[in-house]
Amino acid sequence: MTPFKVNRTLFRVIFLLLLSLSNRSYAQSNGFEVIRSLELMDQIYEYLEKYYVDDLDAGNLSKSAIDAMLEELDPYTVYYHETDIEDYQLMTTGQYGGIGALIRKMNDYTYIAEPYENNPAHKSGLIAGDKILEIDGNEMKGKTSEEVSTALKGPKGTNVEITVERNNKEKITLSFNRDEIKIPDVPYAGMIDTDIGYIKLNSFTKTASQEVIKAFLSLQSEGMEKLVLDLRGNGGGLLIEAVRIVNMFIPNNQIVVTTKGRVQEENRTYKTMSEPISLDIPLVVLVDGGSASASEIVSGSLQDLDRAVIVGTQSFGKGLVQRTYDLDYGSKVKLTIAKYYTPSGRCVQRLEYYDKIDGDAIEEVPDSLIQIFKTENGRDVIDGRGVEPDQKVDIKKLSRLTATLFRENLIFDYATNYYFEHQNDTPDVKLALADASYSEFKEFVLSHDFTYSTASEKMLEKMKETAEDEEFYEDLKEEYEALLKKVVPSKERDLEKFKTEILDLLENEIVSRFYFQKGRAQHAFKNDKYVKSALEILTNQSKYDTILKK
Repeated sequence: MTPFKVNRTLFRVIFLLLLSLSNRSYAQSNGFEVIRSLELMDQIYEYLEKYYVDDLDAGNLSKSAIDAMLEELDPYTVYYHETDIEDYQLMTTGQYGGIGALIRKMNDYTYIAEPYENNPAHKSGLIAGDKILEIDGNEMKGKTSEEVSTALKGPKGTNVEITVERNNKEKITLSFNRDEIKIPDVPYAGMIDTDIGYIKLNSFTKTASQEVIKAFLSLQSEGMEKLVLDLRGNGGGLLIEAVRIVNMFIPNNQIVVTTKGRVQEENRTYKTMSEPISLDIPLVVLVDGGSASASEIVSGSLQDLDRAVIVGTQSFGKGLVQRTYDLDYGSKVKLTIAKYYTPSGRCVQRLEYYDKIDGDAIEEVPDSLIQIFKTENGRDVIDGRGVEPDQKVDIKKLSRLTATLFRENLIFDYATNYYFEHQNDTPDVKLALADASYSEFKEFVLSHDFTYSTASEKMLEKMKETAEDEEFYEDLKEEYEALLKKVVPSKERDLEKFKTEILDLLENEIVSRFYFQKGRAQHAFKNDKYVKSALEILTNQSKYDTILKK
């Protein structure tokens, strides 16, 4: 079969799949349009194959066409080419074949950003800050981080040879075998107070509920009587895993989530299927703008059932359910097949993807269509805006300087230097840098050439343009220039002004060099406003009960 025949078949499979998902009345009314579209697509491919002026890459052409077709729908309906199946497996299982390390592109090279503890990269001796020069003899200069990542991945047991430059001095070549890397769903769990446990859940793969239950029971054996479940930054995953985690805290046969789609078969109700582990343990769930999908099923259902206090900022607002279907030639398509609804009857979906405005812009559900629902205890909750926390946390944005230091990799680079200077005197996991070290950091930063602007400076520039247009600027010039001097960035001034937030990121990066992801989590507790708010609620039973209207 020729490449064009293969890809024409892929189009047929996609369209026929969409047709098969249709109900009977839809098929009767739209079947002709589907068949007509298939025939037109087939004819276009045929003429391209016969007459187009240049040779065509049939694989790329078909993938681009499929991607463009699906782009007309929601962003979660996607096509996985056979070459992308590893990405799909990583999303659903958290597993891939590779060396086990985060990487970061910096200028012309990609660096090891953080090896996963006790995985091949760590065991072989790779450390954060190593500049990747070659992989299996192939030069990596100028390669994208995706290209480097692909070169590092491979089946378990296969050998990989990596040449790195360390500390801007020595060149090292390491040869070792790849392994099956499992990114943990629970990167950290521990006690954060005498009787309060903490579980961080990063994803909802097939092992998520197992890992959470294991962590819960372990903390219980250490004396845990209250729990903080951290879902910040958790973009979701498998719906059934969310149901199983909720099942830990609510009775058997309780509705957790329902799904409703255009096709009758997708209208389903998911209930708890076993006895809970703990019906009474006081529970706080942390969410933020990165908490989506399965995270919102967990937080939304526990909120509706008045089983947990939700703390943080408004969640992402993804109330859509996807299912993956196998295609020919090793490909897959993931389709949005339904919306989900929490026990109160609300859907947290924030955006209407089918009502696009201004080209690619997506319209939010208007305030006039937002509905109020009731929790079991009669508290008001709304739909169309994600999960609104019961206790909001006021989080300030990073200053322009801090964001620039992070973006320019100056925090990362200083942490690398610090590691080599202190690798023989391991710091405490709750590291607090001395003023002398921060002074060294300031000198390091000031020795680098970079620029940034403040928001106030940008606003003044706009004011000047308006004043010039209205011919008022000459009258305001003296006052304008005096004000501008006060808001124009001063690196030395701002390094002191934003010292607290800079130190927080810097210390956390340094701690990760010695204690990896677990260390990051433990260190973050020191200044974590979300965790502090959770502790304040869990140590005040009256406040906890008042929020839940018990």
